[in-house]
Amino acid sequence: MIDKLQMICFISVALLAGCSSGGDSVTVYTSQDQVYAEPILQRFERETGVRVRAVYDSEAVKTVGLVNRLIAEKNHPRCDLFWNNEAFRMHQLAARGVLAANSPIETFGARTRQWVWNTNRLSRAELPTSLASLTNVQWRGRVAIALPLFGTTATHFQVLRQRWGKARWQAWCRALLANGVMAVDGNSVVVQLVGRGEVVLGLTDSDDVRAGFRNGLPIAGQPLGIDGMVIGNTLGHIRGAPRPDLGRRLAKFLQLPVVRTALAEAGAIDPGETPPSGEIAWPSMVKENAQAVNDLQSIFLD
Repeated sequence: MIDKLQMICFISVALLAGCSSGGDSVTVYTSQDQVYAEPILQRFERETGVRVRAVYDSEAVKTVGLVNRLIAEKNHPRCDLFWNNEAFRMHQLAARGVLAANSPIETFGARTRQWVWNTNRLSRAELPTSLASLTNVQWRGRVAIALPLFGTTATHFQVLRQRWGKARWQAWCRALLANGVMAVDGNSVVVQLVGRGEVVLGLTDSDDVRAGFRNGLPIAGQPLGIDGMVIGNTLGHIRGAPRPDLGRRLAKFLQLPVVRTALAEAGAIDPGETPPSGEIAWPSMVKENAQAVNDLQSIFLD
């Protein structure tokens, strides 16, 4: 018969075992910039005892590389949770059956698409009134964008295709190129070019504007307004994940207010609540993605 002291010790050990994850580990693939994601994941490790195996991507092929990897691993998944700093590629994965059917895509935090301009060469009052204005002669050779085949720029361009219709959108893309727009490897490169004065204006994301400002560049940023887009961080649970329970635990942690505050203070997401910038028909965008990519490749790469 177990005496009272033994029973207390048994319960205490059981409780400690329930609070500690021992040698457990969770694998997360993330397109969130490593400089922002790594401190958050390290905090999760410290607070839970769960080891995090993180796989990051590169700036030039934002998200696409991880999406392709997840698709390739579909029948033998290695990832438990995909932390994506945008939404479109997550919906692609859902359409391909990579995500767990019983776990919806979760969204937290947001960034915005923005104008970024060199404050030594351009004033706020001189900003274009719309994206359509970028094809005007006054902006010839003075504007930079990220190559619209990857990351948030790719998503933004496809959102514009959905809003404007294919014909108008194609004509605008061709006119951009004809007007000497510079297409470069990523939104952070756009900010650097603007900051150095090699161009006066660019399209980028709000977190890249903040990073450039912290680095002392003479820049400012402003949301695009009617042509803009809100970019939410998304979490996707992988179908057949090796450790789905730990994936859900990490997802819950990432959505805590304290984590959101930390990401906002670091500059990864916008502070406060960001209002939506219009509905996006994700299933339609996913369905038409191949044609949109072909169009973009023929315009920007040929």
